[in-house]
Amino acid sequence: MKKNKFYLLFAAMAIVGLVVIAADHIDAPAVQGGTSDITDFYAFQGENSNNIAFVANVQGLLSPNATGAASFDENVLVEFNIDTDGDNVEDLVIQAIPKDGQMYVFGPDAPMGTGLNSSVLTNSNNQLVVDITPYGQNAIVESSNGMMAFAGPRDDPFFMDFAQYGEIIAGNATSFNNPGTDTFAGTNVMSIVVEVPKSMIGGSGTINTWVETKRKQ
Repeated sequence: MKKNKFYLLFAAMAIVGLVVIAADHIDAPAVQGGTSDITDFYAFQGENSNNIAFVANVQGLLSPNATGAASFDENVLVEFNIDTDGDNVEDLVIQAIPKDGQMYVFGPDAPMGTGLNSSVLTNSNNQLVVDITPYGQNAIVESSNGMMAFAGPRDDPFFMDFAQYGEIIAGNATSFNNPGTDTFAGTNVMSIVVEVPKSMIGGSGTINTWVETKRKQ
């Protein structure tokens, strides 16, 4: 793949120790309802405790009927940013970009530049290509040099009772119900999962991590 520059569309940010969850469904005006809209971001220790997994979900609220036709946008780069020294500037990035039914993963590696613009790290020593799993089929996972990757549709994992939330905001209720009603039940997202050895990230303790989607210009 040739090198391309991508420009920031939207970012979800969080701080991670062992587990982080950030969610934001279709309320960012610049990307609302589009192929670059980030719905969830997760980072957590892998089943192998020597690994850390990064998960970015995009294109939320896909109905089962719409999911089969949904696809990753080949003009949108998904970039996981990792700050290892606490200055809120990315020291490492993991990039994922789709092409012809496959997801190309580059990194973790130092970015060519920090901030809003990115160039694809096609010369990275850490590269992985995985077929995008079609809807309704078993997950396709590829591994290389300790890295693993998956890309494809999955059930939306985020739980939120928006009706009760509205009641609380309106002053008609003081708390959520137990159990609540899952507003996102039955809807899907397009998911990218990358698991890497912690040794590829370096350092110890807390890291800052956030995910961005950037569109090719």
